[in-house]
Order: sequence, then structure tokens, then C-alpha cells
Amino acid sequence: MRRAPGVRGRHGWPQPARRAYGRSRGIQTTWKPHEKHGELTGRGDLPDSVFAFPKERKEPLTDAGHVRNAIARFDQTIDVSDDDRALAFANIKKAAEYYGVDMTETDWHQLGSTPHTGRTAEQRRESAREAVATKRERGEL
Repeated sequence: MRRAPGVRGRHGWPQPARRAYGRSRGIQTTWKPHEKHGELTGRGDLPDSVFAFPKERKEPLTDAGHVRNAIARFDQTIDVSDDDRALAFANIKKAAEYYGVDMTETDWHQLGSTPHTGRTAEQRRESAREAVATKRERGEL
């Protein structure tokens, strides 16, 4: 059965997104296992290859708990491109396999690209700024 362009395909995505998914299948992952533990390992001590989003150094994937967290918060990551999301999904999937985390999602579109928290990106940024100010007042930063 032929479908007109822009009509939802058999996977439920608009046709252009499905074609983009087909191209992203060959993405080379950048994730590598990192087993450094002990006293609190600072985020700055971790190599870029440990993060789902390596350029932004977001979502470290150092153990199964962090992998589950990255899956749950995937749609909350802001200011990243679709290519970055495709790479992050590939990294998360590789880390999930390594740590034995079951993943039913087969594409990053299933995790989403916009947060479902009911807050806008600007509201989340403002909340983050307030959190940093509070930590500075407490002397934690």
C-alpha cells in the first residue's frame, strides 16, 4: 500500500522522521565503560566517552542506575540537536547492554525530545539558576 508524503507510516512516525531514523542506524557510539569508583568521583574526572551526550557532558553512564536515569530523563535534556539525541540513544543502548539494563525502546523518538513535565525550557533554566544560587549561599559551590 502506497502512502502520500507526510502521512504517518507503518511505524507511526511521519515519513521524514522515519527516513531520518533509517540513516541514524549506522551511528558509531562513543560510549566506553568506566569503572572508576571510590570516594565521590567528580563529574570533571570522567572522560567524555562516559556520557550519553559527550559534547555537552550530560547524562553519565557509569552504572546500571545511571543508565536507567538517562533513559527516564532523555526527554528532559535541552539544547541538543536530533543528531546529538541519536548519538545519545546509541550510547545509552550500548551501556544498557553492558550493564544488563532491559530497554524496550528501539529508537530515540520513542523516548521523546520535549519534556513532559509541564514546565517550559525557560522555567527549567530559571529553576537551575535558582538552585545554583542556593548552593552558593550554602557554600556548596
